[in-house]
Amino acid sequence: MQFIENKTFDEIKVGDSAELTRKLKLEDIELFAIMSGDVNPAHVDAEFAKSDVFHKVIAHGMWGGALISAVLGTELPGPGTIYLNQNLSFRSPVGLGDTVTVRVTVAEKTAENHHVTLDCLCLNQNGGIVIEGQALVIAPTVKVHRPRTQLPEVHLHERGARFNELIAATKSLAPVPTAVVHPCDVLSLGGALAAAEQGMIVPILIGPETKIRAVADAANLDLTGVEIIDVLHSHAAAEKAVELARASKVNMLMKGKIHTDELLGPVVNLETGLRTERRMTHVFALDVPSYPKPLLISDAAINICPNLQVKRDIVQNAIDLGHALGIVCPKVAVLSAVETVTPNIPSTVDAAALCKMANRGQITGGQLDGPLAFDNAVSRVAADAKGIVSEIAGSADILIVPDLEAGNMVAKQLVYLAGADSAGVVLGARVPIVLTSRADGLTSRIASAAIAQLFVHHFAKSELS
Repeated sequence: MQFIENKTFDEIKVGDSAELTRKLKLEDIELFAIMSGDVNPAHVDAEFAKSDVFHKVIAHGMWGGALISAVLGTELPGPGTIYLNQNLSFRSPVGLGDTVTVRVTVAEKTAENHHVTLDCLCLNQNGGIVIEGQALVIAPTVKVHRPRTQLPEVHLHERGARFNELIAATKSLAPVPTAVVHPCDVLSLGGALAAAEQGMIVPILIGPETKIRAVADAANLDLTGVEIIDVLHSHAAAEKAVELARASKVNMLMKGKIHTDELLGPVVNLETGLRTERRMTHVFALDVPSYPKPLLISDAAINICPNLQVKRDIVQNAIDLGHALGIVCPKVAVLSAVETVTPNIPSTVDAAALCKMANRGQITGGQLDGPLAFDNAVSRVAADAKGIVSEIAGSADILIVPDLEAGNMVAKQLVYLAGADSAGVVLGARVPIVLTSRADGLTSRIASAAIAQLFVHHFAKSELS
């Protein structure tokens, strides 16, 4: 165990010194900017920094000041020190990759009030002076010897970073004609127009025109050049959207302010709907801050208690989506509560059967393993601790859940407790359906449109080849 110990006033001698060395990393700059709110582009905007006086990203000046404080508070005098005054002179910038040595040296002691004056010096890796100054502190009079506090790990994550990569992948693709079903609130209408602005879709708005225009006017959204098909209500909008898809006038549906059941009713109609030989299934695409790649979860929104054959379609649809997103051979973890086949837990038996179906070519295009518990599906450490030998464990691209309840809980826990961003799409119909929750924001809606656009173009290309 590491300990932290101070030097009391009586122990301190003029000329005593202490130091620490730190290499400046991008994470240091980002954390300091987050903590302080200082987003001066000289520190956080590489493009701007190139044209600035130093022609590179540099540390905040007070980053060095904070290192001086760290030496005073942990080394000399150490715990119990009270800061009274600090002056600093900034001599040279500290750039990314520079190594700074911070040294404090006792210059003077005043017994009457236990004041200690320390010279402070920060040097770069070339011995050049970066910062110099002087600190005045009250030194502790009581000895402190305590275990050194272990700080938590900090994982920096740019919100929507992986979704931004998917959106960037759509830039070279043609926009997809899309029926936007009953976009009669700001989020659904704004999401559709934002996706159109990004070049993902050509929206055809279907719903009561007066309501759509009222929403646009209230939110200052521009409908110039956007086609609107006027129908009386949401159910008629869903039916019209399906009619357009059957006639190949649109290649994607997008949910507006309409309940999922009402939207899917006309879609699943045996005679006039969009059904195929494949079961329709929903896929959540999640950008989880603590996971190194996009994570697909299925089915958490449509099939309540799927049997083995439905699970086969759930797996195949998810693999197909993985291919569309650029995952050459998706790793599929079939989840249960345990990682061994247990007859009393039916989902473990289904998992084993799905793996065998993949071995026999009834599921293609991905690697399957299961049953796997959630922890060993996403954590190599957990898998190793349980002695699981698997290429999928710890690095799954796709999680197949036992039923809708389990999947919905897993997905929403990742969103609300782990800070994940989510997108959603329904597959297995003639066209993909962008299916977002009423609580989803603009980022989720644009990402969902991007995923559906990638899917449309991937399979259009596959059919041509």
